[in-house]
Amino acid sequence: MADEYKSRQERKTAQTTSKKSKKSAGNGGTGGKKPKRSLIKKIVLVCLILFGIGLIGGGVAVGVILANAPDIEREKLMLPQSLQVHDMDDELVFTLTGGENRINADINDMPDHLQNAFLAIEDHRFRDHFGVDVRRLGGAVLANLREGFGAEGGSTITQQLVKNLFLSQDKQLTRKIQEAYLAIQLERMYSKDEILEMYLNQINLGPSAGYGVQLAAEAYFGKDNLQDLTIADAAVLAAIPQRPRDFDPVRNPETNEKRRNVVIDRMEREGFISAEDAEEARTTDINDQINYTETENSGWYTFYDEVLKELDDLGFTTDEIYHSGLKVYTTLDTEAQDLVDAVLKSGEYEGLPFPDNEDFRVGVTLLDTKSGAVRAMGNGTEENDARVNNYASIQTNHGSVMKPLLGYGPVIEEEQWSTGHIIADEPYNYLTGEKGPVRNFDRQFKGNMRMRQALAESRNVPAVKALNEVGQEQAYEFLERMFVPGGAQVESGILGPAEGSTKEIAAAYAAFGNNGAYTEPYTIRKIVYPDGREIDVQPETEQVMEDYTGYMVTDMLKSVMTDGTGTSAQVPNVPIAGKTGTSNFSEAEIANLNAAAGTTVYPTSAFTGYSTEYTLSTWIGFTDRRGDNYLTNDHNQITRNLFRHIMTGVHQGVQASDFTMPDSVERISVERGTGMLPSAGTPSSEIVSELFVRGTGPSQVSEEFAQDIPDPSGLDYSYDEEAGTLTFSWSYPADLLDDVEFETSISSGSLDVSSDSLTATVNGVSPGSYTFSIRARATDGTSGASSSVSITATIEDEDDDDDEEEEIEEDDPVEEEPAEEEPSQDEDGNDDDTNGENNDGSSDDDSSNDDSSNDDSSTDDGSTDGDDTGSGEPADPGNETDDSDSNSDQQNTNDDDQE
Repeated sequence: MADEYKSRQERKTAQTTSKKSKKSAGNGGTGGKKPKRSLIKKIVLVCLILFGIGLIGGGVAVGVILANAPDIEREKLMLPQSLQVHDMDDELVFTLTGGENRINADINDMPDHLQNAFLAIEDHRFRDHFGVDVRRLGGAVLANLREGFGAEGGSTITQQLVKNLFLSQDKQLTRKIQEAYLAIQLERMYSKDEILEMYLNQINLGPSAGYGVQLAAEAYFGKDNLQDLTIADAAVLAAIPQRPRDFDPVRNPETNEKRRNVVIDRMEREGFISAEDAEEARTTDINDQINYTETENSGWYTFYDEVLKELDDLGFTTDEIYHSGLKVYTTLDTEAQDLVDAVLKSGEYEGLPFPDNEDFRVGVTLLDTKSGAVRAMGNGTEENDARVNNYASIQTNHGSVMKPLLGYGPVIEEEQWSTGHIIADEPYNYLTGEKGPVRNFDRQFKGNMRMRQALAESRNVPAVKALNEVGQEQAYEFLERMFVPGGAQVESGILGPAEGSTKEIAAAYAAFGNNGAYTEPYTIRKIVYPDGREIDVQPETEQVMEDYTGYMVTDMLKSVMTDGTGTSAQVPNVPIAGKTGTSNFSEAEIANLNAAAGTTVYPTSAFTGYSTEYTLSTWIGFTDRRGDNYLTNDHNQITRNLFRHIMTGVHQGVQASDFTMPDSVERISVERGTGMLPSAGTPSSEIVSELFVRGTGPSQVSEEFAQDIPDPSGLDYSYDEEAGTLTFSWSYPADLLDDVEFETSISSGSLDVSSDSLTATVNGVSPGSYTFSIRARATDGTSGASSSVSITATIEDEDDDDDEEEEIEEDDPVEEEPAEEEPSQDEDGNDDDTNGENNDGSSDDDSSNDDSSNDDSSTDDGSTDGDDTGSGEPADPGNETDDSDSNSDQQNTNDDDQE
């Protein structure tokens, strides 16, 4: 067989060689294509083998995936698991689906145009496919290949139903395979009408209504009979499921209207409605359709919307939120929330002249100052609450509320300015941008003022100067530490263009009240799954500024409440720090208003403040800036009155302590106009208590009120021959003795100055002249001093007197008696009378001469002791302080803010 096999092999080889030769000859000797065909066959063969392996492997994988697919539970098809919302005390306060928030309707009660609206936009081949639309799936596959997995879905209504009830919402291949498998199973178990009925009863139709078409019809249109729904109504409902929160017709009517018209177009294209019906539905104003009926606890929807937003931010999908049976434990204080709603909507609180304008908006957020927990939120008034976005969370212009966040807070943090730092309120231009003038709201300037006063009176020039002292980059970085975006980094941002929501602003201000510790505001404490798993989502607190910054800003904001623009917002017996804010219209915007000429108008008004317990931020404004959409001076108090009413209510029964000063801060009495230490002459009315970062307090005494120091008077001396001492004495006003010290000098010898009397003594006196000089100097550190006063005492030698007497006796014995009198007079004159004459008469001339020389001596003494030189350096302390203020010599003005 081997030989036979070889011969066969030889024959086969020979035949093959012969064929190749012929083929080669036929192709001009270049060789045939068989090698290429052979290569292609091999490649195809390899591909088939790999495909087979892949098919087998894929089949195995799919088998595993399908084996792990969940069972279809009939109970879930009719009753999705609800989202349960609990308040701060763990009490269940709201069920987002189920109960009153979900009503099942029979498919026979649903008009055809309602069913067809959903079929047209969600699954127009629903009646024809077996649970999976192959044509639609193919288009989705191509889109996913082009743009990546998840770019486009191909889910039918049946697939959506099983996904919502049984599967996770992740866009993964595993889930898509299970979804298709379960959809096919569901189609085998139920009829098309049954599946459509289940879908329309469990579909999410927005936070303003809940689940299912029955409840949505009642909530949005006030129609409890589904047969009363128009084509336009049906299209509004069908527009919602794609993005329930965004397409909610109550909160976003314009967005829903656009999507509604897409639904109407699809209905016409699919032949569900006529062109005439479509045109009529498209031209229906959605505002004429909506007749919103609030459900129980709907006044709390502003808070619930924030809860849903946080769940979304945490990564939960819409269907996980509404269908997975989550228990959400929130920070809601139901009493505080009811109070906020009552203040906004009851009309029972004074000082709230809300404009009668459908474009008017209100935003309110109440936080726990220490923890950052959101206790309540408010959005809208009784008249317009149902038609608004959440203006508690939308970023808006808060005017001068930004001054502590962009100016005074950063400059204390970075430059350690004191609360009494002197800033010049003067003509001043912006340093960047258009470089125009900064304007104060009253178009006036007040000159040098303390930073505390500038904030209390909401002066704009000092605020812009403070920002520029730090620099725009650092100022905005300070703001962003508290997660307030702020917008474009411009100087004028400190006056209002920098924006934030009431929630963001409240949290930033709470950090001031918490000595610089910031907690991102939150509504959810923890989340519990049906299987008992629990996750804690409460954010951590972090130190975003020095504790001295938080406390010093707080102390200045307390002055706003007692001495500034926020006095009407004070809360009885509660220490409050807060700031007002308004914004201005541009000239172009004013041209679009209906306001009478000369009327002061504002687009927005805001107030944010806090105690050690609660922080509240309020804002009012309009959806746009035209027509009658403006606030007047009457409206300008609304935010302050909202603040007062709500904060008064939440503090009932609460012992709110004052803010605690940290060790890094010290309180020092300074002179009001200079920021320096007060002198003895500074009136008590000009002495104020200000805060300093410890160790940075002033050392220089102000000379602003340095008073004239009176000269010592009654200068005299006495000589004790026996003791050999010469004592000088003087007089001085008793009420000034504690404020001065005496500088004395003697031309010869040394002085012993008494500390308890107005005397100075020279010991060991020998005959000669002694010139005594004295002046009074203030003890408060200023350069204040009196003139120098001098007196000269002459002590004669006794031996010289005896010799003179002897000479007289020898030369004139005849006149012995007069001669004896003469020396007696001389002796008396030297010892007593002459002294008296020197004091009363001749000494005035001598003193005058001596004063002249003595003044020179005094001047020399003064210059050598350094007092004059030292006190003369700061010739103008006020100007020195201004120079150190960076911008105080640069002129200022400007505020688009009205406070």
